[in-house]
Amino acid sequence: MAKPKYDVIVVGAGSAGAALATRLSEDPSRRVLLIEAGHDYPNIDALPDEIRQGHATGADMALDPESDHNWGLTAKATPFYKDMPVPRGKITGGTSAINGQVYLRAIPEDFEYWVDEGNDEWSFEKILPFLKKLENDLDVTNHYHGNEGPIVVRRYQPDQLAEDQSAFIAAATTAGFPHTDDHNHPASSGVGPLPLNNPDGVRWSTAIGYLTMARDRSNFTISPDSHTTRILINDKRAVGVEYQKAGSSIQVNAEEVVLSAGSIGTPHLLMLSGIGPAGQLENAGIMVVNDMPGVGQNLRDHPSVHVRWSADDNFSMPDVKIGPQKVALRYTARGSPFRNDMIAVMRWDSPKREFMMSAGLYLAKASGELRLNSNNPFQQPALDYRLLNHPYDLSRMRDAVHMHIEFGRHAAFHGILKDLIDPLKPDLESDESLYNWMLRRVSTMHHISCTAKMGSQEDTMSVVNQYGRVHGIEGLTIADISIMPDCPRANTNSPAIMIGERIASFMMA
Repeated sequence: MAKPKYDVIVVGAGSAGAALATRLSEDPSRRVLLIEAGHDYPNIDALPDEIRQGHATGADMALDPESDHNWGLTAKATPFYKDMPVPRGKITGGTSAINGQVYLRAIPEDFEYWVDEGNDEWSFEKILPFLKKLENDLDVTNHYHGNEGPIVVRRYQPDQLAEDQSAFIAAATTAGFPHTDDHNHPASSGVGPLPLNNPDGVRWSTAIGYLTMARDRSNFTISPDSHTTRILINDKRAVGVEYQKAGSSIQVNAEEVVLSAGSIGTPHLLMLSGIGPAGQLENAGIMVVNDMPGVGQNLRDHPSVHVRWSADDNFSMPDVKIGPQKVALRYTARGSPFRNDMIAVMRWDSPKREFMMSAGLYLAKASGELRLNSNNPFQQPALDYRLLNHPYDLSRMRDAVHMHIEFGRHAAFHGILKDLIDPLKPDLESDESLYNWMLRRVSTMHHISCTAKMGSQEDTMSVVNQYGRVHGIEGLTIADISIMPDCPRANTNSPAIMIGERIASFMMA
């Protein structure tokens, strides 16, 4: 049999995939093909403004039907909100190319849970070197931070904060929360500047940070505008992929296939290739290659609701349409056994002359699912998030809303905030009325994950082992945040890149 053209095919050039493909191609003898459904821009100067500059995010692009850089996905958030936009990047860099540039790390307790689930290669001590390897922190130098990596991290300084951000810090400290200068320290909690991957306002995606290092390598190929439709499997072994490009269907072979298509694309591709819950596959007319009930299950995210005020009549709104997140409060909900299970941020909306505090539930109990709609690879799968579908999620979010309203009464907000406009007084009359309001307002923090979780083969709902290898299929690995057992207490760009680095290290060992 002829030797395949490539040693490794990586499907998806996002946060994890770009990092993994870059590291794998450091070995000049390893031929790597990176397939991406979206466009590729070879350098920073070639990037469209909405991608290069951090003031435009995926949330904006999700509402723009003309955007070429977003998949245009929707989901059911709750029984009362059935068409929630789900922005995901369709471009080299993936969602790191359209996101809000928040670079928060998960906390050690998150990785302790991964270990408890049978994944001892993912302890905080073992993944810390990869967190350090990927970052260039411009503000902090110590044992926990890296200063030479490809992803640039910075924080706004006190004299760079807008008035509402400074007022938010004052309200939080008055309420008894400590101040922190480094949210990414493993013991950190409280209010302080957010670490951001946007030096000089440029969204520093993995396309910029990683792919720039790999583009000129003779053993590295990027195929953009290429929609992967299925994995080629022969006798329970992945031997390549099929993709469509410029109207043609193309098959390409490799020794190994790595899926880095994200928490929607990866389980969708598995199912289209006959790997997933047998009943769903049979109903869609797909031949079952490997019955795996966990594919598409355990869908996790961070639910969020926004408390909104009108701006004071005399307050001069900034020119930027949507205010960047510059500070955050990470805290533990009252009585919660889970440290830092909540986050709060503040921003403005200049055209509407509004301010909002966003309450985020960083460790939700509820989970949802991803299901096949059909065997058409161009039809999105059905996404049911089931946000706040647990009493403890509701009660923690209720308390957060009340806390935000109390923050808004702080003297530091005088002359900034005027009237509370959402929720209104009737929404606050009882727990039941507030719960109803939350179920209509709750949305995603854009951190969908965990739909192909890792664990031992004895766990019938796990999809991969701790090295990312798919149970029961040779030559097939997953490297993205779909393999996480639970959504960590952090925005997911940092964990995604770390996973790309970690899986690459396993493959190169």
